[in-house]
Amino acid sequence: MLRSMKKISASIICIALAISISFAITGCSKGKSDTKNALADGKYVAKFKSDSKMFHVNEAYSDKGILTVKDGKMTMHISLASKNIVNLYKGKAEDAKKDGAKLIKPSTDTIHFEDGINEEVYGFDVPVSKLNKEFDLALIGTRGKWYDHKVKVVKLRKLKKGEDVEKALLAKEK
Repeated sequence: MLRSMKKISASIICIALAISISFAITGCSKGKSDTKNALADGKYVAKFKSDSKMFHVNEAYSDKGILTVKDGKMTMHISLASKNIVNLYKGKAEDAKKDGAKLIKPSTDTIHFEDGINEEVYGFDVPVSKLNKEFDLALIGTRGKWYDHKVKVVKLRKLKKGEDVEKALLAKEK
Protein backbone atom coordinates (compact mmCIF):
# COMPACT_ATOMS: atom_id res chain seq x y z
CA MET A 1 0.00 0.00 0.00
CA LEU A 2 2.83 2.38 0.84
CA ARG A 3 4.48 1.58 -2.50
CA SER A 4 1.30 2.42 -4.48
CA MET A 5 0.90 5.69 -2.57
CA LYS A 6 4.48 6.62 -3.49
CA LYS A 7 3.73 5.87 -7.16
CA ILE A 8 0.58 8.04 -7.07
CA SER A 9 2.47 10.88 -5.37
CA ALA A 10 5.28 10.64 -7.93
CA SER A 11 2.73 10.70 -10.77
CA ILE A 12 1.02 13.78 -9.36
CA ILE A 13 4.36 15.56 -8.97
CA CYS A 14 5.32 14.68 -12.58
CA ILE A 15 1.98 15.97 -13.91
CA ALA A 16 2.26 19.22 -11.92
CA LEU A 17 5.84 19.68 -13.15
CA ALA A 18 4.77 19.09 -16.77
CA ILE A 19 1.96 21.65 -16.45
CA SER A 20 4.33 24.21 -14.91
CA ILE A 21 6.87 23.72 -17.70
CA SER A 22 4.10 24.02 -20.29
CA PHE A 23 2.97 27.38 -18.86
CA ALA A 24 6.56 28.61 -18.71
CA ILE A 25 7.21 27.71 -22.37
CA THR A 26 3.99 29.24 -23.75
CA GLY A 27 4.14 32.33 -21.56
CA CYS A 28 0.78 31.61 -19.93
CA SER A 29 0.33 32.43 -16.28
CA LYS A 30 -2.65 32.98 -14.06
CA GLY A 31 -3.72 36.56 -13.61
CA LYS A 32 -1.28 38.18 -16.02
CA SER A 33 -2.37 39.82 -19.26
CA ASP A 34 -0.33 40.53 -22.36
CA THR A 35 0.41 44.16 -21.51
CA LYS A 36 3.73 44.08 -23.38
CA ASN A 37 1.89 44.25 -26.73
CA ALA A 38 -1.05 46.40 -25.58
CA LEU A 39 -1.28 49.88 -27.03
CA ALA A 40 -1.66 52.89 -24.78
CA ASP A 41 -4.89 54.85 -25.02
CA GLY A 42 -4.78 57.32 -27.88
CA LYS A 43 -5.08 57.65 -31.64
CA TYR A 44 -2.86 55.94 -34.18
CA VAL A 45 -2.47 56.02 -37.94
CA ALA A 46 -2.89 52.41 -39.08
CA LYS A 47 -3.13 50.43 -42.31
CA PHE A 48 -6.40 48.63 -43.12
CA LYS A 49 -5.62 45.66 -45.37
CA SER A 50 -8.39 43.86 -47.24
CA ASP A 51 -8.47 40.70 -49.34
CA SER A 52 -10.30 42.57 -52.11
CA LYS A 53 -9.57 45.37 -54.54
CA MET A 54 -13.29 46.19 -54.48
CA PHE A 55 -13.38 46.73 -50.69
CA HIS A 56 -10.73 49.18 -49.56
CA VAL A 57 -10.09 52.49 -47.86
CA ASN A 58 -10.39 55.60 -50.03
CA GLU A 59 -7.38 55.85 -52.36
CA ALA A 60 -6.58 59.36 -51.08
CA TYR A 61 -5.73 57.81 -47.70
CA SER A 62 -3.52 55.00 -49.09
CA ASP A 63 -5.36 52.27 -47.12
CA LYS A 64 -4.92 54.18 -43.84
CA GLY A 65 -7.41 54.95 -41.13
CA ILE A 66 -7.41 56.11 -37.52
CA LEU A 67 -7.12 53.46 -34.83
CA THR A 68 -8.51 54.64 -31.50
CA VAL A 69 -7.57 52.83 -28.30
CA LYS A 70 -9.62 53.52 -25.19
CA ASP A 71 -9.55 51.38 -22.04
CA GLY A 72 -7.84 48.60 -24.00
CA LYS A 73 -10.52 48.47 -26.72
CA MET A 74 -9.55 49.26 -30.30
CA THR A 75 -11.71 50.76 -33.05
CA MET A 76 -10.53 51.57 -36.57
CA HIS A 77 -12.28 54.40 -38.46
CA ILE A 78 -12.06 53.83 -42.20
CA SER A 79 -13.34 56.07 -44.99
CA LEU A 80 -14.32 54.04 -48.03
CA ALA A 81 -14.28 54.95 -51.71
CA SER A 82 -18.01 55.68 -52.07
CA LYS A 83 -21.43 55.25 -50.49
CA ASN A 84 -22.02 51.87 -52.16
CA ILE A 85 -21.27 49.82 -49.02
CA VAL A 86 -24.12 50.48 -46.60
CA ASN A 87 -23.31 48.26 -43.58
CA LEU A 88 -20.49 46.15 -42.19
CA TYR A 89 -20.55 43.23 -39.77
CA LYS A 90 -17.63 41.88 -37.76
CA GLY A 91 -17.96 38.23 -38.64
CA LYS A 92 -19.34 36.17 -41.50
CA ALA A 93 -22.07 37.24 -43.94
CA GLU A 94 -24.16 34.23 -42.85
CA ASP A 95 -24.29 35.60 -39.29
CA ALA A 96 -24.90 39.18 -40.44
CA LYS A 97 -28.21 38.07 -41.98
CA LYS A 98 -29.55 36.79 -38.66
CA ASP A 99 -32.07 38.72 -36.57
CA GLY A 100 -30.36 40.78 -33.91
CA ALA A 101 -26.98 40.89 -35.69
CA LYS A 102 -25.04 43.96 -34.56
CA LEU A 103 -24.43 45.80 -37.83
CA ILE A 104 -21.86 48.56 -38.12
CA LYS A 105 -23.63 51.61 -39.49
CA PRO A 106 -21.93 54.24 -41.65
CA SER A 107 -21.10 57.85 -41.00
CA THR A 108 -20.70 60.37 -43.81
CA ASP A 109 -17.08 61.43 -44.28
CA THR A 110 -15.80 64.16 -46.55
CA ILE A 111 -12.55 63.44 -48.35
CA HIS A 112 -10.54 66.54 -49.35
CA PHE A 113 -8.38 65.59 -52.31
CA GLU A 114 -5.10 67.41 -53.01
CA ASP A 115 -6.53 68.86 -56.25
CA GLY A 116 -9.24 70.72 -54.29
CA ILE A 117 -12.11 68.31 -55.01
CA ASN A 118 -14.23 67.20 -52.04
CA GLU A 119 -16.19 63.96 -52.02
CA GLU A 120 -18.69 62.53 -49.52
CA VAL A 121 -18.19 58.83 -48.79
CA TYR A 122 -19.23 56.40 -46.08
CA GLY A 123 -16.96 55.78 -43.12
CA PHE A 124 -17.21 53.00 -40.55
CA ASP A 125 -15.91 52.40 -37.01
CA VAL A 126 -14.69 48.80 -37.10
CA PRO A 127 -13.99 47.03 -33.78
CA VAL A 128 -10.50 45.46 -33.80
CA SER A 129 -9.60 42.60 -31.46
CA LYS A 130 -5.92 42.21 -32.36
CA LEU A 131 -3.44 44.01 -34.55
CA ASN A 132 -1.66 42.17 -37.37
CA LYS A 133 -4.20 39.32 -37.29
CA GLU A 134 -6.78 38.68 -40.01
CA PHE A 135 -10.44 38.73 -39.05
CA ASP A 136 -13.77 38.32 -40.83
CA LEU A 137 -15.65 41.42 -41.90
CA ALA A 138 -18.82 41.11 -43.97
CA LEU A 139 -20.33 43.90 -46.01
CA ILE A 140 -23.62 44.63 -47.71
CA GLY A 141 -23.89 46.97 -50.63
CA THR A 142 -26.68 48.97 -52.20
CA ARG A 143 -27.83 45.85 -54.08
CA GLY A 144 -28.64 44.06 -50.82
CA LYS A 145 -26.16 41.16 -51.04
CA TRP A 146 -23.75 40.26 -48.23
CA TYR A 147 -20.10 39.46 -49.01
CA ASP A 148 -17.40 37.92 -46.80
CA HIS A 149 -13.96 39.47 -46.55
CA LYS A 150 -10.78 39.01 -44.56
CA VAL A 151 -9.16 42.18 -43.22
CA LYS A 152 -6.22 43.07 -41.02
CA VAL A 153 -5.20 46.23 -39.14
CA VAL A 154 -1.52 47.09 -38.87
CA LYS A 155 -0.35 49.92 -36.60
CA LEU A 156 1.95 52.46 -38.22
CA ARG A 157 2.46 55.22 -35.66
CA LYS A 158 0.85 57.21 -32.87
CA LEU A 159 -0.69 60.57 -33.78
CA LYS A 160 1.19 63.49 -32.28
CA LYS A 161 -0.70 65.78 -29.91
CA GLY A 162 -2.55 68.39 -31.97
CA GLU A 163 -1.69 66.69 -35.28
CA ASP A 164 -4.33 67.14 -38.00
CA VAL A 165 -5.98 63.76 -38.62
CA GLU A 166 -6.68 64.31 -42.32
CA LYS A 167 -3.14 65.50 -43.00
CA ALA A 168 -1.84 62.39 -41.23
CA LEU A 169 -4.03 60.18 -43.44
CA LEU A 170 -3.05 62.02 -46.65
CA ALA A 171 0.69 61.93 -45.82
CA LYS A 172 2.83 59.39 -47.60
CA GLU A 173 4.38 57.03 -45.04
CA LYS A 174 8.11 56.40 -45.36
